[in-house]
Amino acid sequence: MHDFLRYTVLGLVVGSGYAVAASGLVVTYQTSGIFNFAHGAIGMFMAFVYWKIHVDAGVPTLLALALVLFVLAPLLGALIERTLMRSLYGASTGTALVVTVGLMLTLLGAAYSFWPQGTARLLPEFFAGHQFKVAGLVITYHQATVVVVAAAVALFLRLLFYRTRIGTAMRAVVDDPELLAMNGANPKRVGQASWALGASLASLAGILLAPLVNLEVLILTLLVLNCLAAAMLGRLKSLPLTFLGAILVALGENYIVGYGPGNVGSYRGALPSIFLLLVLLFLPQARLKSGRIVGTRAPRVPSLRQSLISAGVFVIVGMVVSTGMSRSDLATYGGGLAIALIMLSLVLLTGYGGQVSLCQLTFAGIGAFVMGRYFAGGSILGLVVVALVAGLAGLLVSLPALRLQGLYLALTTFAVGRGVDLIFFSNSHVFGYGGRLGVPRVKLPGLSFHGDRAFFILLLITFAAAGVGLLALRRGSFGRQLAAQSDSEAACATLGMSLVATKAIVFSLSAAIAGVAGALYGGLRGGVTQNDFLVLISLAVALSVYVGGINTVTGALIGGIFYAVLPTIGAHFRKLAQTQYLGTGMAAAIVGRFPNGIVGLISNGVDRARRQLAESTLPERALEVETVAAPTG
Repeated sequence: MHDFLRYTVLGLVVGSGYAVAASGLVVTYQTSGIFNFAHGAIGMFMAFVYWKIHVDAGVPTLLALALVLFVLAPLLGALIERTLMRSLYGASTGTALVVTVGLMLTLLGAAYSFWPQGTARLLPEFFAGHQFKVAGLVITYHQATVVVVAAAVALFLRLLFYRTRIGTAMRAVVDDPELLAMNGANPKRVGQASWALGASLASLAGILLAPLVNLEVLILTLLVLNCLAAAMLGRLKSLPLTFLGAILVALGENYIVGYGPGNVGSYRGALPSIFLLLVLLFLPQARLKSGRIVGTRAPRVPSLRQSLISAGVFVIVGMVVSTGMSRSDLATYGGGLAIALIMLSLVLLTGYGGQVSLCQLTFAGIGAFVMGRYFAGGSILGLVVVALVAGLAGLLVSLPALRLQGLYLALTTFAVGRGVDLIFFSNSHVFGYGGRLGVPRVKLPGLSFHGDRAFFILLLITFAAAGVGLLALRRGSFGRQLAAQSDSEAACATLGMSLVATKAIVFSLSAAIAGVAGALYGGLRGGVTQNDFLVLISLAVALSVYVGGINTVTGALIGGIFYAVLPTIGAHFRKLAQTQYLGTGMAAAIVGRFPNGIVGLISNGVDRARRQLAESTLPERALEVETVAAPTG
């Protein structure tokens, strides 16, 4: 009985911290319609700021708290809203998500730069050393403080939203900002206030939880996963249900550790993902808002002749350039091509089909596992089996997509990816007890790709062939179905189009491409580890392809090279060691303002130049017409 009470109390305490963080997530979503993946990173960053002010600089507790929670955190939230989020109101779900992912990566990079890991930092508990007993169980003042603060936050938010004018405006701004403006409120200022409040709540949760779970960058950032499950139980709307969800998640984690058989406690981190997946599958999705696509323009699809010529030129130029590459360069740019092939799967699924997936590296990891475990000889048959197995995995993931869309679908794929990370990839039997699984390079009869340059050329040819195939698919009837589905699923269903078959096929094809890319990526490196396919890396990959251009083959290539080159830049310049975080994160600003990415920017510039050229020649053409039409004699 004593153990049960101990697990229960700890669950209530940690759950209260989750509830504070989840309530901030609900506040920002309800007032902006943007789901903030960076919510945990904001709490993490401000917890480190509090440590710097309070512990390192010696500022008294109350003054440090006031400075962080009522000055610095609100300023950070307002700055985020003004510079990134304001341009996203009404944007597509995928665009809004990857921008917040970029913000998360920026904060991770900043934290690693300001507070290098390897140095122990302890954030003291409130009222350290003071405790009391209840039924023989020792409870610290800090634990009691967390519960009391969570209750106070719940009461404050209830009064704010239903008893104050600013709270009513916050609830109204996302539904009809024009109507709100007609009633004398400033929608932009209300939005800033909402993000300021959300940042403060995230910071408060980080400060409360840091003494309980350690002041570490990734631990505090990943707490947002637990908040996701809690917030989704409340449908990103109900604060009471959000608090209930937070308590249930924390209690479940502690009971699993205490009473689970064998080593099941090592999978406690997967519980929030499982909880989130169940909530998403069984809650009615009509209760969630869904972004609409704005500011996007479908690019012109090249003809078969044009795509074949472009692919041939690409391969020839790549072969010529590769003759002057060093071994490290071949590895870097070869990795970029493999990642670009994974991004091609997102071009098909998201760019063409409008289905948001945040777990593409999960399929790549499955492909690498199948190739390394069962085809150590590098048989070409292995790639065929990889495509089939990964495609089947994609088909299974597509089942929820048959009834889910938008944010629901994105979070479902994220939950699947996170669950596979913790249950499958982390299993020592998957990547071996040494944590690394050898993956062979594929072999063809009469051809050898053992050399680095030969394998690089194989990657060139594979990407070019996949790009040509993708464009051919886009020009066909199935491609037109994908485009129609992306524009309006409701309209497609009204016209009698089978959305079930379309979604299942596009998910399977996309996963098969990612699986083959994962096998090739493993062959390039000679082996893979579980850390190569984490769902957080999937988020960075998704952001990178948006930077390049989510709806073009060229965008996938640019995104892959961009993703591969950033760590290399950081390795050459020690002061830019966090370039892979900061560079990718800052690119989110490009996505927020230009949803079609770099390719879209270039295309818009070319179109603008053509229009200007046409306008400049218009007077001359008019003069010619007038001269010809003038009467003679």
